[in-house]
Amino acid sequence: MDFSLIETMRWEPGNGLLRVDQHLRRLSRSADALGFRQPPADTLKQLQTATAASETPLRVRLVMTYRGKIEITATPFTPLPADTLWRIRVARTTLPSDDPTYRHKTSRRELYEAARAEFTPEEADEVLLLNERGEVCEGTITNVFVEQPDGSLLTPALSSGLLPGILRADLIREGRAKSQVLRLADLDNRRFFVGNSLRGLIPAELVAQAARLETPAEAPRPTARAVKMARAGR
Repeated sequence: MDFSLIETMRWEPGNGLLRVDQHLRRLSRSADALGFRQPPADTLKQLQTATAASETPLRVRLVMTYRGKIEITATPFTPLPADTLWRIRVARTTLPSDDPTYRHKTSRRELYEAARAEFTPEEADEVLLLNERGEVCEGTITNVFVEQPDGSLLTPALSSGLLPGILRADLIREGRAKSQVLRLADLDNRRFFVGNSLRGLIPAELVAQAARLETPAEAPRPTARAVKMARAGR
């Protein structure tokens, strides 16, 4: 197996590792689904040790190999300002809705990196991917949430082909969001957010682009080779 499982968490003074139980459950489920060994029994203790000396927020990244070996890195993390508004563009690169691998957080990042590379950081803070049917899937490092008139949120359905992020799962469990097949038209003139477990919900706006073709261009499916790791976590 030449790819790894990844979990990216946020640590805060006084609060510790946010949603750590959910992250470890997802890691265990992904290990089962993809034939990896289970994470070590002391994984939580290792995470706590890696963050024990900090007095400021941290981005905590856990990478696990096929054999169950884990590597943990903790780096300083600066939360986004309250008035942040991310500019969002839509990639021509698409996600295959029928590939279950993309429902797990792994080092297979080729399609996400191809989508991100379509726009410079000056052109877009985040890039959305659609599937072969033109349904909204997710961002390269975030899930998508569209606000309804009653304040609740809609987020793309798993059947569209996407990573079920930890923040997404929390919002659904709390009754603040529900899943539904979404298209770009569902984002028009609507308040929406992108978000992940590390950064939380981020207000967003869709930047106008030239009209897309009716059938999005599908990138070649990636081979399961080692690729550079994701830069932020859901």
